[in-house]
Amino acid sequence: MAPPATERWCWALILLLLSLFVQSSTAIYCGAEDCYALLGVAQDANASDIKRSYYKLSLKHHPDKNPDPESKKLFVKIATAYEILKDNETRSQYDYAIEHPEEVFYNTAQYYRAKYGHKSDPRAVLVGLLVVLSAFQYLNNVARYNEALATVKRTPAYKNRLKALELERTGGVSNKKKGPKQIDQKLQEELSSELDLQIKGAEKPSVWDLLGVRFILLPYTIIKLLAWYSSWVWRYKVKKAPYSWEDASYLTRRSLGVALDAWNNLDEYKKEDLVQRRLWEKQNLENYFAEMRKESKRRR
Repeated sequence: MAPPATERWCWALILLLLSLFVQSSTAIYCGAEDCYALLGVAQDANASDIKRSYYKLSLKHHPDKNPDPESKKLFVKIATAYEILKDNETRSQYDYAIEHPEEVFYNTAQYYRAKYGHKSDPRAVLVGLLVVLSAFQYLNNVARYNEALATVKRTPAYKNRLKALELERTGGVSNKKKGPKQIDQKLQEELSSELDLQIKGAEKPSVWDLLGVRFILLPYTIIKLLAWYSSWVWRYKVKKAPYSWEDASYLTRRSLGVALDAWNNLDEYKKEDLVQRRLWEKQNLENYFAEMRKESKRRR
């Protein structure tokens, strides 16, 4: 069976792009010409010979001295060849490309790194990359949050909460003939902003969560983490102090592999029961899982 038309076009496009980018290892330097041949020197010529030959040929073919259009084209090629061969790094890369023409991708990467790498400040590249990634991240977070918000607002639970809040705001007076769609739009927006919406998997977008901001605050985060770890070791390893409720809850969550949102949704009695079991101790955790397995079998 023949592949779909879309698939055939995709493969054709890929092959076209490869044919454009994957070319001869030496062609990316001086085109179809040999850089050494353009300057009339041998491959083992020293820097002085290359420079002398370039000046001689440039005087002969410079547009100011030779109006011939072909001579002008040749002058551009000679200048290009000299730019490549006068620099030790690019010349060694060109020599490597001559000796290893099969390493197309490596030679291409080396050429463009030498050509454009020194012109770009790594700090500016890093800042630009962080800005672009942060912008995409923020737009994606906003889109996900708005989509989740729209889904929540369509649920009966949200509409009931909205109705209850409307009654509270209006002192218990509401027109029963009005449906949810007939509620004043401005009032609905005000009421919606007052509701605390718990949306799993789509937190409200914040600039503090962006990759760029986190990168800037990385030194502060590391210092804060080291300070927290030092305090933990001092209190619980050296002084042997009992765990605080917050730290005991953290150890319990980590032992059970429970996310913070899921832990916060547990009732206080369940939290207290789990913390008192000291599940961060291996034996207690194994006993707890054994109890859960027995309970599961009993319910079956």
